[in-house]
Amino acid sequence: MTFYSESLPLSRPFRISRGAKTSADVVVVELAQGGMVGRGECVPYGRYQENCASVMAQLGVLQGQALDRAQVQRLLPPGAARNALDCALWDLEAKLSGIGVAERLGIATPPSLPTALTVTLDTPEAMAAQAKALGKASLIKIKVDAQAPLEQIRAVRHAAPAARLIVDPNEAWSPALLVEALPELAVLRVDLLEQPIPAAQSEALATITPLVPICADEACHTTEDLPALVGRYQVVNIKLDKTGGLTEALTMLRDARAMGFGVMTGCMTASSLSIAPAMLIGAQSDFADLDGAMLMVEDRPGAMPLRDGQLWPAAEGFWG
Repeated sequence: MTFYSESLPLSRPFRISRGAKTSADVVVVELAQGGMVGRGECVPYGRYQENCASVMAQLGVLQGQALDRAQVQRLLPPGAARNALDCALWDLEAKLSGIGVAERLGIATPPSLPTALTVTLDTPEAMAAQAKALGKASLIKIKVDAQAPLEQIRAVRHAAPAARLIVDPNEAWSPALLVEALPELAVLRVDLLEQPIPAAQSEALATITPLVPICADEACHTTEDLPALVGRYQVVNIKLDKTGGLTEALTMLRDARAMGFGVMTGCMTASSLSIAPAMLIGAQSDFADLDGAMLMVEDRPGAMPLRDGQLWPAAEGFWG
């Protein structure tokens, strides 16, 4: 096992309610065996007390050990480090066996996958311009804060009258603002509202009528979180950097469906090496938000093309 961090420049700042970034800081794991190399990528996230140094410290403890996916689930907690290692193991197994991950799992992947394209936080006028620039996108995700969210959403809706909309405040709203905004969100034909209030205040949702389906993101990491979300959220967002890899994401997808949740598959701002394994979950989800590589100045060779809101598979041998 080898691992290293990279800072991948973005073509423009990516702004959400809790700040802006100009690069995607990732950790890549490579596993070599039998002349093959399996790769996985993760995005350490400060919201979950992670950074590249902490992730590499977790991986360093395991260096030199013979590992399989079951051991990795036990030895590392859910999070970015386990995600990179788990996905590298899936990739290595596929390359050693000659059987692709989708085939091994019995997942029928479509020729291309519709994904949300993100309008980042800015003035309403600038966000409308972003939406217009997305052209034929059928699903748009709008990043908002608590300052002028309805004005921002109205501006995007005016610029993209036919698109389906996801609104994501990233925990920036209060329960009172949520109650105030919901009727207008319904009028604006918002399809999904993602983590509007802080995860720690999720209990407030039990007494709020969801005029628009509400999706748990920061409030939902693994399968263990699902029971507490019943009656509060209608949809859960599965991100491999939260679940700790594809292995747990598959379990979470199964259990979320069994408990009656809708499913969204999301990602961090990252290269296509992070997106490729998530696409297997996205192919089975109600919403896919997998445009994380769209802002890369330069994606990885063989990366996944994204055209008009459709995500296409990577070149053969890229991952899985």
